Amino acid sequence: MKKLGIIGGTSWASTALYYDHINRGVAQRLGGLHSAVLAIESLDFAPVAAMQQSADWDGVAATAVEAAKRLKASGVDGLVLASNTLHKVALQIEQATGLPILHIGDGAADKIAADGRSRVALLGTRFVMTEPFVRERYEAHGIQLVDIQPEWRAEVDRIIYEELAAGHVVRNSQRKLKTLITELGKAKVEAIVLGCTELALAVDVRANVLPVYDTTALHARAAVEWMLGDTDLREERAAA
Repeated sequence: MKKLGIIGGTSWASTALYYDHINRGVAQRLGGLHSAVLAIESLDFAPVAAMQQSADWDGVAATAVEAAKRLKASGVDGLVLASNTLHKVALQIEQATGLPILHIGDGAADKIAADGRSRVALLGTRFVMTEPFVRERYEAHGIQLVDIQPEWRAEVDRIIYEELAAGHVVRNSQRKLKTLITELGKAKVEAIVLGCTELALAVDVRANVLPVYDTTALHARAAVEWMLGDTDLREERAAA
């Protein structure tokens, strides 16, 4: 089994989901008392979030690179960034450490394409919803990402940063997200992608008018497959 490094804490609530998903996945595959070989660098999200809000992405990258270097020193074979938004600096982390990164967009894009869906809505922070660093992974699979109205983008971003990242699930916000998903269904959207690792806390993936793809669960599943030797990130990157 390969040793996986996780950069988390952005936020801690979703990092806890990763730990649970990955360990359960390894246990299901190997049975008995097996669990995942992991090292976790859990960041203090407050300064990271402040840098994101002020567009100090060099600062975000420097913080994440230092965390990744500590994980490399611990002997990890590859990295998972437990946040869609943190993937904005994924290339800097990879270049600084030489460690392969399992990109969060790939697992969801592969599953959506395999399911034959091509018109989806990506929900996440405003950075994820509007910038190319995650969107391009879906578009490379021929998936059309439907634009979210600006007022909805602002509200989803607010729910993530003000509530979910702090571990707070607010009933009124859950209703708002359900309303948004219903509206997107009326606009002929075929599926919803939870492009923020905290959104699974507020959106029931099994009880919506549209199929919902949880990037946290799909990312964790891909991590298990990689750890157990089903995929080789370096070969995949060389072939890309």
